[in-house]
Amino acid sequence: LERYLNYGLTRKDLQSGKPIIGIAQSGSDLSPCNRHFLKLSEYIKKGIIDMPDENKSIETSSLVQDDTNLEIRSSVAKLCQDFQGEYWRNLDREQAYPTEFVQSLTDSGFLSVLIPEQYGGSGLGITSASVILEEIHHQGCNAAACHAQMYTMGTVLRHGSDEQKKSYLPEIASGKLRLQAFGVTEPTSGTDTTSLRTTATKDGDDYIINGQKIWTSRAEHSDLMLLLARTTPLNQVNKKTEGLSVFLLDMRKAKGNGLTIRPIRTMMNHSTTEVFFDNLRIPASRLVGEENKGFRYILSGMNAERILIAAECIGDAKWFTKKSTDYANDRNIFGRAIGKNQGIQFPIARAYAQMRAAELMVYHAAKLYEAGKPIGEEANTAKLLAADASWAAAEACVQTHGGFGFAEEYDVERKFREARLYQVAPISTNLILSYLAEHVLGMPRSY
Repeated sequence: LERYLNYGLTRKDLQSGKPIIGIAQSGSDLSPCNRHFLKLSEYIKKGIIDMPDENKSIETSSLVQDDTNLEIRSSVAKLCQDFQGEYWRNLDREQAYPTEFVQSLTDSGFLSVLIPEQYGGSGLGITSASVILEEIHHQGCNAAACHAQMYTMGTVLRHGSDEQKKSYLPEIASGKLRLQAFGVTEPTSGTDTTSLRTTATKDGDDYIINGQKIWTSRAEHSDLMLLLARTTPLNQVNKKTEGLSVFLLDMRKAKGNGLTIRPIRTMMNHSTTEVFFDNLRIPASRLVGEENKGFRYILSGMNAERILIAAECIGDAKWFTKKSTDYANDRNIFGRAIGKNQGIQFPIARAYAQMRAAELMVYHAAKLYEAGKPIGEEANTAKLLAADASWAAAEACVQTHGGFGFAEEYDVERKFREARLYQVAPISTNLILSYLAEHVLGMPRSY
């Protein structure tokens, strides 16, 4: 049956029971085409085999087909059915945090997928984490409220002390604690991370933190923050990448004691903030790994972040494409479905092809990450291709829907705003191109 579908047979062909002679020419192995086709049609009518879904390719086009991840995908899809468009529209109007959605993901164990079993998690790899985030977005939901818990986890797991892991990971896995804040970007340095100005000065058994972070999403809804600060002044290091350290900050104790959080309203509901540190004193035990080695730790986390965000973009692209094809098939103008017009078909088909190519790179990068291989090129390329694919699918979806694409009730405009973010964050497409040009292709540094 799948072989016939691959040769272009449609739902209507199978229901009619009329053989399509032309496909017999597609290959010598299809010479008994008519006999087999009639038998398939007979089996479908009798219910011996199920009728394939019209949009099977969009719904199940995943590269990750092992039993564990198929079960994960199915479970995530089922969970998301309780959080349909109206839920997200209501939150969007109020710029509110999806507490119930995050709690449901936590209770189901999806947010602890990367935490080892000895600490109460599932002990799975970044491929499974990518499947979870992809499927959340494929179902029209948004994982931005909780995805940081996955991409910050690698830094803690790889470089955190045994005491830090024992103290925090079980409570994060159970949902008692949330690790959702990632304090790196600053208003004066942007993506020039090595020029950040937030400092952590050693004072006995403590560090004193001073400075500011911006675009620190979910800080108001997180108990812990992974913070990058300079522990050695820039003029005292040999390389700009030296002298930076990572801290696991307990924000519950810090709020009102040197930590101030101010929300920033944005074009999409992203719960982002700016954070101020004013002589905030934290125990030296909050240092992750070695002092002054933090930039390397953060880079590892950033590569994981790019893979996971890219997986979300794949899910968005699948959602937009399904939305586009359904509407194009159902909407009739001038006595015919608008989906018959190549002007409608081609942008959707091109966006779908872009998504499938990007999907290959996303899961290739995930496998390399799990194997402990260097993945700077692959992680950045995956993020670039997936962000472009989701944006192409978003553009095609709005254009297909016409005026209705701007109507709140269709959810297209909400997802359109959300998809636009990933051309800029967590790293802009231009900086990815600069990275590839310099570090992969060997061209001179452009900035």
